Amino acid sequence: MSTSAVEVNGALIYILAISLLMFFLIVFFMAYFLVRYRSSRNPVPEELHGDILMEAAWVIIPTLIMLTMFYYGLTGFTYLRSSPSNSMTVKVHARQWSWLFEYDNGTRSPDLIVPINKNIRCELSSDDVIHGFYVPAFRIQQDTLPGLKTEAWFNASVPGTYDILCSQYCGLKHSQMLAKLIVVSQEKFDTWLAGGKISLTGKTQEEGMPPGYNLLRERGCISCHSLEGVTMTGPPLNGIYGKNETVVTAGVTRVIVVDDAYLEKHIINPGADVVEGFPNIMPSGRGVLSDAEIDDIIKYLKNLK
Repeated sequence: MSTSAVEVNGALIYILAISLLMFFLIVFFMAYFLVRYRSSRNPVPEELHGDILMEAAWVIIPTLIMLTMFYYGLTGFTYLRSSPSNSMTVKVHARQWSWLFEYDNGTRSPDLIVPINKNIRCELSSDDVIHGFYVPAFRIQQDTLPGLKTEAWFNASVPGTYDILCSQYCGLKHSQMLAKLIVVSQEKFDTWLAGGKISLTGKTQEEGMPPGYNLLRERGCISCHSLEGVTMTGPPLNGIYGKNETVVTAGVTRVIVVDDAYLEKHIINPGADVVEGFPNIMPSGRGVLSDAEIDDIIKYLKNLK
C-alpha cells in the first residue's frame, strides 16, 4: 500500500520469523532433553563439564541475531524519519477532536487527499494537547505536540481510502477523532486542488450545502456541537440564533441574546462568555478562520432550526 508499510512489514516479518524459529528450537530441545535424560534412563546423575566452544557459540550466535534485528529496525526507522527532498508538504493540524489538512496553495480539508506514487511529507502540529497521527494501513504513527512541529512521510502505491486515527488519549471525544486518507490519481488530485469537483469518499465538502455548514464540519465543530439538538460537549447549534442564553462572564452569570455580535465574539474568544453548564474548552478561532468564513458560519446558524 505504501513504502512505509513495506519497510515496517519487512522488519516485523523478519523479527517474527526469528522469534518463531527460536521458540520451536527451544521447545524441541526441551522435549528432547526431557526424554533423553529422563530418570528411568539415567538413574544415577552424571556430572557435566563445561564446553568453552559451546558456551561461546551460545553467547555469540544470539548476540549476532539480535544485532541483525536491531540493524533491520534502525534502518527502517531512519527511512521513515527522513523524507525525500522532492516531497509534497501537507500541514496537519490536530485539535480536540478533529484533523485539518492544509496544502501549499491554502486549500484545507478534513480529509488527507494525496496523489498516488507521490512522496508526501506531513508536517504535524497540535493546537491543544498531545495527539497521535496514526494510519494503520500505512504503518505510520507519529505524535503531534503543542508548540513543537513533528513530521512523518509516506508514498502511497495503491489508490483507495484509508483510516486516520488518533493514537494518544486526548480527552472525551478521542475515539471520534477520525479522518480519511484518500489516494487518487495525479489528474484527479490536481483537479481537486484547483477547486474542481471530483468523486471522493470521506468528509470533504458536500455539494449543495452552505459554506458555513462545510466549515463547521471541516473545523471539527460538530465533534462537540450537535446540529440536531443533542447535548454534547458543547451546546447544540440548531435554533441557537436569537435564543436567550445563560452565560458566565468573568465569573458573573448573566443572560444574553444570541446575535451576530455574540456569535462572532464567541468564535474568536470563546472563553469570554461560557455557556452555563458547559466546560471552557473550545479553542479560539482567531487566526484560524477568516472574517469571511466567520460570516459564512453566522449566516448558516441564523437559518439552522
